[in-house]
Amino acid sequence: MTTHPATRDHCLSLARSVDRPTGGARYGRMFPRLEPLGTDPHVLMRAGSDGGICDAAAALDLGAGGDDAEQAAGWPFFGQLLAHDTTADRSPLMGGVETDALRNSRSPRLNLEMLYADGPIGSPYMFDLNDPAKFLLSPDGYDVPRNPQGIALIGDPRNDVHIFTLSLHVALLHAHNRIVDHLRAHDVPEEDVFDKARIALTWHYQWIVVHDFLPRLVGPELVDEVLEDGGKWFNPEPMNAFIPLEYADAAYRYGHGQIRHAYHLVEGGPELPLFPDLVGFGPLPADRRLDLAQIFDVPGRPPAQRAKRLDGRLAASLIGLPERITGAVDESAYRSLAVRDLLRGDTTGLPSGEEVAKLLGVPPLTEDTWPGGTPLWFYILKESEYLGDGDRLGPVGGRIVAEVLIGLLRADPASYLSLEPDWQPMLPAAGDTFGLTDLLIPAGSR
Repeated sequence: MTTHPATRDHCLSLARSVDRPTGGARYGRMFPRLEPLGTDPHVLMRAGSDGGICDAAAALDLGAGGDDAEQAAGWPFFGQLLAHDTTADRSPLMGGVETDALRNSRSPRLNLEMLYADGPIGSPYMFDLNDPAKFLLSPDGYDVPRNPQGIALIGDPRNDVHIFTLSLHVALLHAHNRIVDHLRAHDVPEEDVFDKARIALTWHYQWIVVHDFLPRLVGPELVDEVLEDGGKWFNPEPMNAFIPLEYADAAYRYGHGQIRHAYHLVEGGPELPLFPDLVGFGPLPADRRLDLAQIFDVPGRPPAQRAKRLDGRLAASLIGLPERITGAVDESAYRSLAVRDLLRGDTTGLPSGEEVAKLLGVPPLTEDTWPGGTPLWFYILKESEYLGDGDRLGPVGGRIVAEVLIGLLRADPASYLSLEPDWQPMLPAAGDTFGLTDLLIPAGSR
């Protein structure tokens, strides 16, 4: 049996876990001069509950195809990983915490913290004892390592919430391990292998966010504008990044509207509801393994399932979340993700969508708006329906998401945009341009 020396937490590593914020990173405001909307919580709960305006008709999600979006079904789940990588608000759903006191349990960087945690030194349970430069996986390679009670031993337990985030997490672990093999094959000194592999994977991931994920979500024109001119509303100085609440509690919750009620895991397999059938937080059964080509378009394979169109409504699986996801709740309405999204925006004092649109110089929507002002989260979903054909974010949502993600990269002195903005991926690509599927599903496994 070959063993490798333990990796070191090098003091000059671009990925040093010790340099993460202590005491929690902060949240802030992207539009601090706008007044909170302030909607009656009972109105929000009715809107987001079973039968409310945010409740999608289950029939649309069960094979009719009438709500298919242009993009493949896996993209909102990749977006969920990005959220887990940059934000973790532990405050109560109903508020009670001053905005200035809110703390983000994640560093505001796209640095794969949710994958690496504190590395082989600080989080040794995630790594191979005999080869600590590599992640540990389940014996069959389809699952993450778990303790005797089935709890995932990973950098962010939220990535175990359902089969899709878990499968993407496992694919990223495999990608890191492949990069380790590549570096060793090119005679990189063993003491440098882990750091270089981590940096390589992180930069490929960041590049995908800018050049594959964001153009699909907000349009390539807006991405190019923010890259060229910087953010107009979010442009933090290096090492002074924060997460705007307009992003965390409204715009970046767009993905909830793209999730379908049910999915095929393998070609020809049954269509299964996301919840409760595909809920995580336990060992992955053999009959629940996901073929990633079912949710991402892969060259040489049939087209994947599509994401749900953005239209302000959430699938049945999200309107009635299982207790394993929500825990015990006092109100049955709290089992609805739509209710939670609406209440979160209210408790953090977000402005209306109309007021944000006016500030950005965008004509406000007149369709499906609320008397007195529309909650920003719901407004962004309806804006996507009317101005983005349900396939991409509109001018308000797109501006917030593009400026925040690119701004976080620019404020991170270790990102590729800060250190080497013209950097290009080095891993092989199936087509002309490197993309997410090249990272998750290497050509040899297709």
